[in-house]
Amino acid sequence: MSGCVISDQHRVSGNFDQKALVLFSGGQDSTTCLAWALARFAAVETVGFDYAQRHRVELDCRHAVTDRLRREFPAWGRRLGEDHIVDLRVLGELSDTALTRDTQIAFKERGVPNTFIPGRNLLFFTFAAAIGYRRGARRLVGGMCETDYSGYPDCRDDTLKALQATLSLGMDHRFVIDTPLMWRDKAATWALARDLGGDALVALVRDETHSCYIGDRTHCHPWGHGCGDCPACDLRRRGWEAFAGGAA
Repeated sequence: MSGCVISDQHRVSGNFDQKALVLFSGGQDSTTCLAWALARFAAVETVGFDYAQRHRVELDCRHAVTDRLRREFPAWGRRLGEDHIVDLRVLGELSDTALTRDTQIAFKERGVPNTFIPGRNLLFFTFAAAIGYRRGARRLVGGMCETDYSGYPDCRDDTLKALQATLSLGMDHRFVIDTPLMWRDKAATWALARDLGGDALVALVRDETHSCYIGDRTHCHPWGHGCGDCPACDLRRRGWEAFAGGAA
């Protein structure tokens, strides 16, 4: 794996006159999207959501991620601005799911797992748009993916295109919802991190981010921390193995 960080002067496809707001959970996908946005936009802010999730430890990981980003990638650090936390614990109260209750993860009759929280991403982007409207950010960046995912309907490309139109019309403010991982599997997400920031960013994502649904930070694996058994850990592990094997 290359340890070279692509320099700013090579970012010819960047939108350095625009401001972005990244939905930043502290997980692998949102951290990779944050790096993607920092490589492309003049200014980047972040927003996290506390919805009483079982894996709330991911919110604590956000600080370690941004601290290392500022320290190890100073050019990105200069673009990284304010962080926002939105209290959406009412969503957790309304949701009877395995992400907000201490219940076993399983698949429902329609094939959607009980980790699906109805309306979660719709609410996330709506609140992000409200912040973006106030902060002058037109680009809203999320780590949703239709390739390696659990069948969540609010992760689909069509859903988010429709939501982009609705938010733009409803606020009379032209938003663009960017989903750089939409057509990437987990191995390609690891590869994107390497392309953006070399070995240093891959190590940051591996060591500091959290994706485990159970919220386990006690077990450390070659691909990072987690229980090793939940669907999120399984996806992350298989992606890492495919990525590491291809890079060897």
